[in-house]
Amino acid sequence: MEMSKASKQTTRHESEHVQNPEPDQILSPRRSLELKQRKWWISVSLCLFLVLLGDSLVMLLLNFFYVQMKQDRREEYDQDLQYKGTWTQALIQNAAFPILIPLFFIFPKPKQHLETNNTSFLSLRLFFLYLSLGVLVAAHSKLFALGKLVSNYGIFSLISTTQLIFTAVLTAIINRFKFTRWIIISILLTIVIYVLGTPDFGGQPHDGEEFGYNIQAWLAFSATIAFSLSLCLIQLGFEKLQVKTKRYGNEKVFRMVLEMQICVAFVASVVCLVGLFASDEYKELKGDSKRFKKGETYYVLSLVGLALSWQVWAVGMIGLVHYVSGLFGDVVHMCASPFVALFVVLAFDFMDDVFSWPRIGALIGTVLALGSYFYTLHKRNKKKMAELNQSENNVEV
Repeated sequence: MEMSKASKQTTRHESEHVQNPEPDQILSPRRSLELKQRKWWISVSLCLFLVLLGDSLVMLLLNFFYVQMKQDRREEYDQDLQYKGTWTQALIQNAAFPILIPLFFIFPKPKQHLETNNTSFLSLRLFFLYLSLGVLVAAHSKLFALGKLVSNYGIFSLISTTQLIFTAVLTAIINRFKFTRWIIISILLTIVIYVLGTPDFGGQPHDGEEFGYNIQAWLAFSATIAFSLSLCLIQLGFEKLQVKTKRYGNEKVFRMVLEMQICVAFVASVVCLVGLFASDEYKELKGDSKRFKKGETYYVLSLVGLALSWQVWAVGMIGLVHYVSGLFGDVVHMCASPFVALFVVLAFDFMDDVFSWPRIGALIGTVLALGSYFYTLHKRNKKKMAELNQSENNVEV
């Protein structure tokens, strides 16, 4: 009698388990893929928005900072009047990473995959990747700040257009990226957009303060190569190391983006901090705050705002690399230039700086460039759905 009751309870439990399966079992493969793609599009859109927002805030605050640092009689050439805080600016680009730590713990952590092999070996390789990326990002931050301040900004921007070419070549070599005609069209449009739509910059030196053109070219090329290489290595780290450690399961989650940025920015901040003290540049900080036209309070607020804006941009950029590719992240970053130029024209009154017809054309071209790349992404997702439908039809047959 007891055995029959137990068997009935077991049968009832099994029937309830079949009637109430796990959430993953409820969804059909097709529905699961649809939800996954929808979540992916939302993540990509959010990261794209962060890049555009970060680019705009960074350029607006940089212009505000350098305009306030200029002296009223700077046209009377004096080398000491030129702002030299390049290590400070490099540090500012990376130093605000602690604000991401609470977000890292707020975002849910997926269950670890049970099949975790060679965890210690992969973690060691991931550690060295973060270390090398941090040094590379610190070098780019220093060269980026130095190139803007010692060279004509028009020349610097023109040379910076090669950044996308470097990214495309390095992505093809390092990440085995496959190009489509729509991606190639997007790249070509983006280069034209960046040339026509680059915003003005208030920190460029006067003619007497500029260095030689050879130095300008080397600084600009070095900065662009360092940035392109960092994007490719970040993508490689996501694909070959972070995913293989199985610490986040088999899914691409936003927590991986935050981990990458926190670790890389920490190393870069340490390198920039060492450079700041080794060069004795820290001694000039007090003088810079007194030279600031708006006062010391606005000096501190502008640096804090810049640091936060750089983090917004970096999280969005690494997110695009994570969810799509380093090439797509660079395309979005360079396509942001017409929008940034519009905000700079509205916010500042630079001489002869207007939102001219070439910039309007660049703004329209941005829609075409991003649309071309998004069309490729849409076709890729549609192909996955078609393959799933075909496999389901084969199973039914």
